[in-house]
Amino acid sequence: MLEQLNEKQQRLYVAGEAARRGYGGISAVSRESGISRVTITAGMKELCAAQNRETSVLPDNRIRRVGGGRKKLAVTQPDLIEKTVKTANPKGDPMSPLRWTTLSMDHIADALKALGARISPMSVYRILKAKGFAMRANKKDIEGKQHPDRNAQFEHIEQSGLKMQLQELPILSVDCKKSELVGEFKNNGKEWQPTGSDTRVNVHDFGDKDENGNRIKAIPYGVYNVLKKQGFVNVGINHNTAAFAVESIRRYWTEQGEKAYGKSTPEHPKAILILADAGSSNGYKNNLWKYSLQQFANESHLTIHLCHYPPGTSKWNAIEHELFSFISINWRGKPLVSYEFIIELLNHTRTKEGLTVTAMQDTNTYTTGLTFTKQQMAQLNITRDEFHGDWNYTIRPQPLL
Repeated sequence: MLEQLNEKQQRLYVAGEAARRGYGGISAVSRESGISRVTITAGMKELCAAQNRETSVLPDNRIRRVGGGRKKLAVTQPDLIEKTVKTANPKGDPMSPLRWTTLSMDHIADALKALGARISPMSVYRILKAKGFAMRANKKDIEGKQHPDRNAQFEHIEQSGLKMQLQELPILSVDCKKSELVGEFKNNGKEWQPTGSDTRVNVHDFGDKDENGNRIKAIPYGVYNVLKKQGFVNVGINHNTAAFAVESIRRYWTEQGEKAYGKSTPEHPKAILILADAGSSNGYKNNLWKYSLQQFANESHLTIHLCHYPPGTSKWNAIEHELFSFISINWRGKPLVSYEFIIELLNHTRTKEGLTVTAMQDTNTYTTGLTFTKQQMAQLNITRDEFHGDWNYTIRPQPLL
């Protein structure tokens, strides 16, 4: 029974047993329990104080008197704390309120023992915690070199969006989510499952290949209507090219845009604002992007306003945290075994704030490496804004010859 009790409980228990036996009880209980007579006598004093309703010798939350037990390591080894901190973080700033170490507690303890100190890994942990050390993970906070017109571009985007909002016209945030392997492959994240029903996937993530030797993958390109909280995802199977990006926008307009805003005609033209990143398939330097948008404008009779986010600010794009983040949550921990399963998961993405998602598969193949001459680009009906015409421009339908 003594093994189940702490020091104070043991002391009071053996003291009560010694008192019950009467004369010679202290010696007898000491021999049988292995607890010293001094400890048993101290326990009897505590019991007497409690019986006489006197002030308790020890507060309820203490096991020993203040100063009882072994002396702290910092007392027996005065320079231990300084040695521990220096060993844990030899190049750290001693004035910093947040401190960290790359060494494990065992390695620090071994290094201190080599210097002649007596310390355990747990004591190292307590010392470092008391000195302000904490477990720290990497933090994505360095955005790299910033463009001098970064803030001005964000203000331009805001003003462009306000103009579209006042006219009740669509503001579309577009981007391509990372490619996903199709098959029995691990998908990051965890989901609640009954015990013993783990979802088993392939050990290697090399990816399956089709009959042509191409890796089977899904390329989700998203179009997010900022004002209506509507998401549209076009799932490609080939390459993330500018032609694929524009085809995704075309499909959004056909499936949702025309129903919500009406069809654009030469007599009654409509306009859309597209917010896109500075690079990738929808980058402002991509000639195929502009050429494909011109073809879309000609077909739909839309006036397309373009605003690109400054370089290095893709995470500010609304689609990242308003659509893609919820898609990742919805299919976390689920292997994307087929295109049909991916489309089903996408179509069932919903949020309490009103987000709805429509998805479809794009089985087209897209050629990479297309180039355009200066003459071809000069024929595009592009009007560049006064401020950063490379980032902000408008593509209108080309006049009929």
